[in-house]
Amino acid sequence: MRRNQLSAILIVGALATSLAACGSSSTKPATTIAGATTTSAKAAFPSAIDGEFTVQVSLPAPGWWNGDDPSSLTGGYEYEMAKEIGKRLGLAKTVIKNVNFDTLVAGQTGKANKYDLALSEVTITDARAKVVQFTTPYFDADQAVMVNAGTKVTADNLKTLKWGVQASTTGESFVADKIKPSSAAKSFQDLATLFTALKAKTIDAIMMDTVIELPQAGKQNAEVVAQFKTNEQYGGIVPKDSKNLDAINKVIQAMQADGTLKKLADKWLKPEFKGDPTAIPYLQIP
Repeated sequence: MRRNQLSAILIVGALATSLAACGSSSTKPATTIAGATTTSAKAAFPSAIDGEFTVQVSLPAPGWWNGDDPSSLTGGYEYEMAKEIGKRLGLAKTVIKNVNFDTLVAGQTGKANKYDLALSEVTITDARAKVVQFTTPYFDADQAVMVNAGTKVTADNLKTLKWGVQASTTGESFVADKIKPSSAAKSFQDLATLFTALKAKTIDAIMMDTVIELPQAGKQNAEVVAQFKTNEQYGGIVPKDSKNLDAINKVIQAMQADGTLKKLADKWLKPEFKGDPTAIPYLQIP
């Protein structure tokens, strides 16, 4: 978005999150996360807004951010990750802002609203790195195919399917550059309308990150039937002119080393998957 670099293998039995996108085109008012306070008298981290750790995300993102807007968030992997980073940086509160995914990966969201970090299942790519700075990777992901129950997908019919993708994601690029379908994929600005289009059968299949599709599939009688090894990795985004990348990276690396990220994956992602990512067959493009 829903929506990218160290090696980690996603396994439901023992998710490795040492280290792949998507979101809504609408925005909601920011919200302050309760419980993100720290005992530090004064933060050493020079945040965009004094005393606050401002984090951008493109919602919805079940499992990663549970809630449709900042005021309704109740948990999630990146939600808790954001809180913990702010706490370890010594900031008194963490504020969440919902932004447009296209604008986020284009490096435009900081022009009107200052922020310190964005966490939105964003795959690290060279093109995006030209306009934003990426943190150290914190999660690995591949691209997968989601269809309505009963729809057959094989290597031989990939090109004839009517594809749906989220705009400005690596899934969109993968379909256009690798699948090369006989009819151009339909692009949607947000995941909600993309998933609705599949349910309405105006498209046959969706290309999106495996770990984004799995939580949704169980909610709308859909199936994740195949995936492709793309070796994508999720990274946080900081503004291109930010001087805080090293400080944020050190915190993320510490959370990898002490097992915090694995605990977050076990708590928030495994229950959302409704299936084993490792059991989904990998396809080769003819």
